[in-house]
Amino acid sequence: MPLIQYLTQVHLEFGAAALLPQECQRVGMLRPLVISDSGVRAAGVLTRALAAWGTHPPPVFDQTPPNPNEAAVRRAVEQYKKHYCDGLIAIGGGSPMDLAKGVAIAATHPGPLKAFATIEGGSLSISKATAPVIAVPTTAGTGGEVARGALITVEDGRKLGFHSQELMPRAALCDPELTLSLPPRLTAATGMDAIAHCMETFMSAAVNPPADGIALDGLRRGWSHLERATRNGQDREARWQMMSCSMQGGMAFQKGLGCVHSLSHALASVDPGLHHGCLNALLLPAVIRFNASAPSMQAEWRLLRMAEAMGLGHCDPAGHTLAEAVLAMNQRLGLPAGLAELGVDPGMFERVVTGALADHCHRSNPRLATREDYLAMLASSL
Repeated sequence: MPLIQYLTQVHLEFGAAALLPQECQRVGMLRPLVISDSGVRAAGVLTRALAAWGTHPPPVFDQTPPNPNEAAVRRAVEQYKKHYCDGLIAIGGGSPMDLAKGVAIAATHPGPLKAFATIEGGSLSISKATAPVIAVPTTAGTGGEVARGALITVEDGRKLGFHSQELMPRAALCDPELTLSLPPRLTAATGMDAIAHCMETFMSAAVNPPADGIALDGLRRGWSHLERATRNGQDREARWQMMSCSMQGGMAFQKGLGCVHSLSHALASVDPGLHHGCLNALLLPAVIRFNASAPSMQAEWRLLRMAEAMGLGHCDPAGHTLAEAVLAMNQRLGLPAGLAELGVDPGMFERVVTGALADHCHRSNPRLATREDYLAMLASSL
């Protein structure tokens, strides 16, 4: 049975971060631990996000790695327990949000983190004891502020997904003000992440009509404003629209993602230094072409409906129009032309494909990909 559930209370407005103390009070969080990273702190964004606390902000763990891992979760749990915390505030992009969700599990449940991973059958073990999370995104890409999942590299080296309604943030304070200083390259990569969420969700054959509508509207907003936000970071309208696109992508992808994310998760397991949004941007054209012949894509005119949302006016049944539009967008944004520019080489492919076949996003793609299909997608994205 399809899951259709939207629970996070969202504030989407300039200045929303000022609501943090009252949102903590609303959810009963008296002693929060802030999860962030060194880049957010160095850019001064962390200080701005916590300004409403004046001279007595809550304790901060700011050592989140670019791809969160179990070791960082354990270090943050030590801080959580040291300060007798009762909840978490994630301030940053997808990495701090994922780490906060990992801490929310590990601080309240015994055992290794992998025991709670979706692919290990652990979702039902994530109980109501899970620490509450409030999310304050500082990029417009991940959508993690309204998502019930997190990605964390566990001790055995696998990058695993953790999914539960208990992990869904109790509040999302989407303040575009916090994204105004985001550099162009990061604006572009995170923005393409949000667009990939909207497109891949819409392509999924799973049944969730509200998610389809949210994804198409998010795609329309993101596609028409990402270049503006990248060219001029102070464009407040573009920043607001991209924040909305990101949030909508996160709402929509409860429907399921697909091969783009199976591959990007697996690539980041092989090389943790790879940026998730950049990977999604580069993989999306190949996956669009692969998905185009899926019966659900053809029967429901999904290619054409995405093309209309992107203002393309037409789309061929093989998906070339959409794929070429994404490639052209990547080029205009100054993103790499292919995976090789990121240091990916064919020698990594077998390990990546093995990871993709085991990923939780693999089965929600509209066409079930084989090992050979994945190898072809990687080769065409190189």
